[in-house]
Amino acid sequence: QAQLRESGGGSVQTGGSLRLSCAAAGYANSRRCMGWFREGPEKKRETIADIAPDGRTTYAEAVKGRFTISLDARKNNLFLQMNNLKPDDSAMYYCAARRWNEICYGSPQYEGRGTQVTVSS
Repeated sequence: QAQLRESGGGSVQTGGSLRLSCAAAGYANSRRCMGWFREGPEKKRETIADIAPDGRTTYAEAVKGRFTISLDARKNNLFLQMNNLKPDDSAMYYCAARRWNEICYGSPQYEGRGTQVTVSS
């Protein structure tokens, strides 16, 4: 059974940094995109970063230049380095696996339970 477990969330001030981790188990990621999306009480679900099996990365405009996604494929661990955080980044962050066929697409096939990120001004 596939499992994704996020960690690393917390509370920081504007301009601070956090590094999220996701431990994935129970499935093969060689033909799936791994990524992060976020969602909050006043923030609709937003895919913010993906990494494809060929290593290509994509980012939402809101986080480009501030967030970096990376994957340790051997250990099936996914990371999200978040720098220069802003209050608008506050949300629950989820790790997810999506389908891939040259591009990442579709709703998550697997997702974790999330880790909360809160950025205060």
